[in-house]
Amino acid sequence: MEMTGSSEALIALLQIIVINVVLSGDNAVVIALACRRLSPRHQKQAFLWGSIGVVVLMVALTAIVVWLLSLPYLEIVGSLMLTWIGIKLLMAEDEGDGDGAVAQKSTLIAAIRTIIIADIIMSLDNVLAMAGAAKGHMWMLAVGLVITVPVVLFGSALLMKLMDRFPALVLVGAALIGWVAGEMIISDPSIKEWIDENAKYLHYVSPIVFAVTVVGMGKVLERISMRRSSGPDIALP
Repeated sequence: MEMTGSSEALIALLQIIVINVVLSGDNAVVIALACRRLSPRHQKQAFLWGSIGVVVLMVALTAIVVWLLSLPYLEIVGSLMLTWIGIKLLMAEDEGDGDGAVAQKSTLIAAIRTIIIADIIMSLDNVLAMAGAAKGHMWMLAVGLVITVPVVLFGSALLMKLMDRFPALVLVGAALIGWVAGEMIISDPSIKEWIDENAKYLHYVSPIVFAVTVVGMGKVLERISMRRSSGPDIALP
């Protein structure tokens, strides 16, 4: 019986790890986008503290995730927050003003905050799947998350390098965040049943619209920000 119990616990732990790795691709994109402008030292700090915050909150949310997902309008609000996060991540930030250390510290705190908020919003469904695999064993969920964090961080570091080499991937990453937001908004309990019965096409249209919105708004606001930071052109005599 002891061996059987240990085997079941190991299988459940492996399920949690696999679920988290498979479903955390978009989380890695968020981390990569949030940290890409930081110095290497601050990137490591953002990785560490952002990941710790996500693990702690995801374990805490497990106990109430079923109740949370049943709340009307929660996923609508989460979707809109995620859309704005995607737009902000795409916008270029002017880091030339002020003291460099202060600017980096401010950007580091913002990156950690973005990682935690965006990953929690995107991981509600993931937590539900992992909670089912854990079968009420909170320690198992925590261990599974801690084990998979290095995998997600490795993926994020790799994505950052690819984004530096291929800038177009930044647009792809922002579009993915918008796509997730578009899927989330039509999954809200307040409208899901109506959509399933009367507007199934929104399952395809909504993610596309949100992806285009994030990229389009991000690029427009980026250009406005760059024009403001460059200031008016001064005609020299």
